[in-house]
Amino acid sequence: MKKIFIYIIGAASIVGCSDVLDENPKSIAAEVFYNTNSEAEAAVNAIYGPMRVNNALGINYPAQLEGLADYGNSRGSQTPVSLYQGLDNTNISRVSTIWDNFYQSIRNANLVITNVPKGREITPEAAARFVGEAKYLRSLIYFAMVRNWGGVPLRTEANMLEANVERATVDQVYELILADALEAEQTLPDNPASPGRPTKWAAKTLLSEIYMNRNDWANASARAAEVIASNKYSLVPVSVPEDFQKIFGPEVVTTTEEIFYFKYSRQQGFGLVEYAHRAIGPYKYYGGGGVYAQYSDSVANSFIKTWDKKDLRKEHIMYNVDIGLGKNSVLFRKFRDPISTAGGGGNDYPWYRYADLLLFHAESAARAAGVPTAAAMESLNKVHRRAYGYNPNTPSPVDFNINNYTLDSFIDLVVRERGYETMYEGKRWLDLKRLGIAKQRILQVKGIVVAEKHMMWPIPNSELLYNKALDPVADQNPGY
Repeated sequence: MKKIFIYIIGAASIVGCSDVLDENPKSIAAEVFYNTNSEAEAAVNAIYGPMRVNNALGINYPAQLEGLADYGNSRGSQTPVSLYQGLDNTNISRVSTIWDNFYQSIRNANLVITNVPKGREITPEAAARFVGEAKYLRSLIYFAMVRNWGGVPLRTEANMLEANVERATVDQVYELILADALEAEQTLPDNPASPGRPTKWAAKTLLSEIYMNRNDWANASARAAEVIASNKYSLVPVSVPEDFQKIFGPEVVTTTEEIFYFKYSRQQGFGLVEYAHRAIGPYKYYGGGGVYAQYSDSVANSFIKTWDKKDLRKEHIMYNVDIGLGKNSVLFRKFRDPISTAGGGGNDYPWYRYADLLLFHAESAARAAGVPTAAAMESLNKVHRRAYGYNPNTPSPVDFNINNYTLDSFIDLVVRERGYETMYEGKRWLDLKRLGIAKQRILQVKGIVVAEKHMMWPIPNSELLYNKALDPVADQNPGY
């Protein structure tokens, strides 16, 4: 099932990539290409292709973010990422590739939004679903971009033929992100058409995180609570560390906690060449060879040192191995596929899991109320119980007691739990920035002063040189 879905997206993305070469044939072909449901679905599939390829979500995007997290460091060509002084040319090139791929997906989304409603054999209801999926993905991409680059040029169906587009403000980008996600919430289906397809519940989850980034705690909490009340999702139970492979393993097609994932398969061109796969010496966690560009120290890093050994996530994610930096060095193996091919592993990329949603709810519900609430504490405890092998839905000996926490100490607890839960999913640095504690945490844990320029990625030369609406100096992020 996973392979079928990957093949469909792959074939569609090949069409999308070739169309970049010449706009006119594409605009002519659009008159005959978007007329049936199958043609519209192929056009939607083409949105996924540029995002999920190896040089975007497959390796560059999460690797750039994980090198910044407080719990680890980068090695090799990724070393400058963890120095927090600004990216070197190699890593600037990597984020430039992410930018280019994101905009290619945005372009393909714009084509769907423009052309599918005109399809002669597509009902208005079906067209609304296709457009809703395109807008969900466009919202997701711009949401990633605004948090990493700040304001960016807004390319939509209204100006997609224009080469020169001014840099929008952060508020303007969020206006589009929110509008797209709200429409997706209304038009996406209740259940996914197939694994990897978004639903209205995925839209509500996206909205919850968007509202959190805008400090709109009431709306963030309300959307998260709706997803919980739907009873569509549940945490996968575990009893030993290896059980987490039921969530992250390469053979998994879908789980009860999958809200929105990017799907991968163990095939050339379709596999996840995941930055967190590690193969060194006798540790064959990635059959394709692998690297160990990220590492940590189980003693020197306080976030790792204070992580309870009884937490089953710790053993599942990390393992001790001396890589020439001492016996306390640890590597990460969350996404492992021992029989992966050179083309990549079969692990999926979990953009939104139910654990994410529960922790969104824990934080936003408490902030909205001004105090920890019973509902917020229960959401946090569900994640924490599962981490220790207990039934997520039943009180356990590891439960946190609401009477022991103020609002501030509760938020600290949620942030710590989310750090452990989503380790090496490319989420920690964005959380620290949203909370306004990134510089403080890096100084506290790593003893490094973060330069202001490292808080954002540079606008790529590929944009500055060819978009005449941008000033290469004034529109560049500070320090680059």
